[in-house]
Amino acid sequence: MQAVLQRVKRASIQVDGDQVASIGPGLLVLLGVASKDGSAEAHYIAARISRLRIFDDGSGRMNLSVKEAGGSVLLVSQFTLLADTRRGNRPSFTGAAAPSVAEKLYLDVAAALKSEGLEVRTGVFGARMQVELVGDGPVTILLRKDPDPDSRNLAAAPK
Repeated sequence: MQAVLQRVKRASIQVDGDQVASIGPGLLVLLGVASKDGSAEAHYIAARISRLRIFDDGSGRMNLSVKEAGGSVLLVSQFTLLADTRRGNRPSFTGAAAPSVAEKLYLDVAAALKSEGLEVRTGVFGARMQVELVGDGPVTILLRKDPDPDSRNLAAAPK
């Protein structure tokens, strides 16, 4: 599972010309679900997103999480993050999860973020979306969690 986090002043999603979601200050999260991902990866990524200290404190240092900064999360499913570009000029997406699996794990990440006390807005899974954002910083972070061979032993992300 991969996630690209962008710290934003605001972000929104449109589908067919209609705005379907928007946030003010917070994180725009583009989420790619791999074919071997499961619940453990979803919960790990959600915990990392919610606890990552990439917002400025009163001294201007990146020392606050999105929740501590009073921000929201706009979560967008993006299978193209799983593109394999090692051969040729056309990306392969064979590593991306099947839509039914990806949608469930995408919704699991959203639910886990909400359970952390965050305000979460989502895109429309599988839709062609137009994403607008006003970046803050810019601050862009890549998170990755490869499936654990023994996911029964994977605990939530470190606190």
